Amino acid sequence: MRILIADDDFAIRTLLQQFLGDYGEVDAAVSGAQAVDFFKSAMENNNPYNIIFLDVIMPEMNGLQALESIRNKEQSLGITPGNEVKIVMATALNSPKDVLDAYYIGGCNNYITKPFDFKKIAEMLKKHGFSKE
Repeated sequence: MRILIADDDFAIRTLLQQFLGDYGEVDAAVSGAQAVDFFKSAMENNNPYNIIFLDVIMPEMNGLQALESIRNKEQSLGITPGNEVKIVMATALNSPKDVLDAYYIGGCNNYITKPFDFKKIAEMLKKHGFSKE
């Protein structure tokens, strides 16, 4: 399984990389713009990500903008709903507006809040059919 983490906080990236490393190959981006670049490159190389974790608040391009850009790229490639990469939005904020925007406008698959509950993340991954390698 290929996993992409996008978070501008080094400690958060490191924690997620360590936890998700048991599930597969993990790449890390420091901004939404870099995450979109990684996603596009993976698609061009026919080596797509299975799941992407996007922080909501990041420099250059926030997570909601990155989510929209990724979904637009998938649409331009003819990827049909249900076959898109799974996207999990992550934030320290508990903002109902961000949750609604991520789900209904952006099309994310899950939403998690910081500090992370890794047991819940493991359950969410299992729900989407992902297991430890």
